[in-house]
Amino acid sequence: MSPIRTQEILRIEGLKKHFPIHKGLLGRTVGFVYAVDGVSFAIHQGETLGLVGESGCGKSTVGRCLIGLYAPTDGRVFFEGRDISGMNRAEMIRLRTQMQMIFQDPYSSLNPRLRIREIVGEALRVHHLAESGEWHDRVEGLLRNVGLQADHMARYPHEFSGGQRQRIGIARALAMQPKLIVADEPVSALDVSIQAQVINLLESLKEQYRFSYLIIAHDLSVVEHVADRIAVMYLGKLVELATDRQLYLNPKHPYTEALLSAVPVAAPGGRERRQKRKLLAGDVPSPIDPPPGCRFHTRCLRAAEVCSNQEPPTIEVEPDHWVNCFLYS
Repeated sequence: MSPIRTQEILRIEGLKKHFPIHKGLLGRTVGFVYAVDGVSFAIHQGETLGLVGESGCGKSTVGRCLIGLYAPTDGRVFFEGRDISGMNRAEMIRLRTQMQMIFQDPYSSLNPRLRIREIVGEALRVHHLAESGEWHDRVEGLLRNVGLQADHMARYPHEFSGGQRQRIGIARALAMQPKLIVADEPVSALDVSIQAQVINLLESLKEQYRFSYLIIAHDLSVVEHVADRIAVMYLGKLVELATDRQLYLNPKHPYTEALLSAVPVAAPGGRERRQKRKLLAGDVPSPIDPPPGCRFHTRCLRAAEVCSNQEPPTIEVEPDHWVNCFLYS
């Protein structure tokens, strides 16, 4: 896919989210979990941005900060040019009609006490977006758009498979006709045989409804065919941001190279690629006490002394391709 150059719908600048660690009877703050520590990027109208990285890197926290589930510790979030970082609860509720989220776990994200028609159509009633006479038809249409049937409306979540539940979550997000959808690991809890179906559904819905996506994933193969640009996170920071073609054909950061080499290869020539895999040494440092300088230097095969002393700058190595590294390839 080629990058889409349209007006920005979302921009974050220096986003930080630090979770306090409390200890003792008085709940003293003894430290912080630096989940997100200075992340900046933008999403354009009609664009799909993939945000990838290992578990615990902070990518899901970024998504939750964007839609207001977490209050950022620092930084600014702009939606359609408006700073939403300091919005009060009432303003955020109104903004939810423009921004929606698809959650990772299709089992825990649906209320087991509600029927499917109530789960999908609840927001229409809360925000007064459908008259009583058209509410049923709107819900039925949403279910059909995600591949479910009208008779599913009267059932409960436990009567569906994982893939069907995720389709219900997608229908719920679509009900508001949002301009931006944050999909947090939308297929990681599903069987491999179902993952491609859900990814294809998300792509077809984007073409139909003309919204933007932030797709969060730990597997680069999940976003390979749907993302216009891809941002790579490591331990709370962005390390590389590029178009899909640039990232897959010419990765610059050693962490991105390691992620790409970990993608399973079944095509001819896969054995040769497996032999060239770049395996990371050591474990991911704790986000409570991240290493100084470049946070990846403790596992990097190219690390030099400067990497442990100074934080790398953000460098545009080619148009639309940014990397945070002193020794990029």
